[in-house]
Amino acid sequence: MNEESRWTRGLLITLLPGILFIVFLFIYPFLYGLYLSLTDADGAFTLANYIKFFTDQWESRTVGITLSIAVPATFINVILAIPFAYHMRHGVRGEKLITFFLIVPITLGTVLISEGMLSYMGPNGWLNQFLLWTHLIQKPIRLTHNYLGVMISLVIQGFPFAFLMLLGYISGINPDLEKAAQMLGASKTQTFWKILFPLSVPGIAIAFCLNFVMAFSVFPSAVLLGEPSGPTRVISIAAYQWAFEKFDFNMGSAISLIMAVIELFVISMVLLWRQRIYKGASIVGKG
Repeated sequence: MNEESRWTRGLLITLLPGILFIVFLFIYPFLYGLYLSLTDADGAFTLANYIKFFTDQWESRTVGITLSIAVPATFINVILAIPFAYHMRHGVRGEKLITFFLIVPITLGTVLISEGMLSYMGPNGWLNQFLLWTHLIQKPIRLTHNYLGVMISLVIQGFPFAFLMLLGYISGINPDLEKAAQMLGASKTQTFWKILFPLSVPGIAIAFCLNFVMAFSVFPSAVLLGEPSGPTRVISIAAYQWAFEKFDFNMGSAISLIMAVIELFVISMVLLWRQRIYKGASIVGKG
C-alpha cells in the first residue's frame, strides 16, 4: 500500500464517526420524516397531510404567528448586536465582565430563563411588586403569558449569540482600512457605512440566519411565557400536539417539514442579500 492510499484510508477512518453521526441523526430522521409526511397511517402515498394543514385555519395561522414573533425578535437581536460589537471590536474596559453576563443566558437555557422571567416579571413577581410599592403603577403590568413575554425571552436568549458572533467577525476586519478612510477625510459614520458594514455583511447574515432558526423553532418560551392555546400558538406547538397528543406522526412530520421549508426560504433570501451587498463592497474595495 503506497503512501497516498494509507493517507486516504486514514482520512476515511477519521471522518467515519462524523459521517455516521450525520447519517443517523440528521439524514435518516429527515428522510423518514419526509416519508411519513407523504403517507397516511396505512403507508399509502398522499398529500392529505399538507392539504389539511393549509386548509385548516386554526393550523395554518400558526405560520403567521410564528413569523410575527421570530422575524421581529431576530431583527432586534441583530440590530442591537451591531453597535455593541462595533464599539467593542478593539476591546473596552470590563470586556471580560460584559462577556460573562452575556454568556450567562446561554448557559442557563430556555426553560430556566422562562422560569426566571415568571418569577421576576409575572403578575406577582419582584418587578411588579417594586413598581406597585413605589406607586409607579396602580395595577400589575402583564409582561408574561402573552406575545410580549415570548418576545422578551427570545431577545434575552438570542442577543448574546448575535453579539458574540458579530464581535468575532467585526474584530477580524483589518483596522488599517478604518485608518486609511479617516486619513482620506471620511467621518466615523461614513467609515462604518461605506467600509465596516459592507465587510460585516457575511457575519450579519449568518447571525441573522441562526437567530431566525432559533426563534422560528421556539417552543419552551411559547409554552411557558405565552398563550399556547391562543395568540402565541406557534407552529412548533402544532407539530408537537399532532405528534405526541393526537399521535398522528404523519401530520406532525408534515408540519415539521413545512417549518423546515420556511426556514430554508428565509435563509436563502438572507444569503442572496449577503452575496449582493458583499459583492458590491468587494468591487468598491478593488476600485
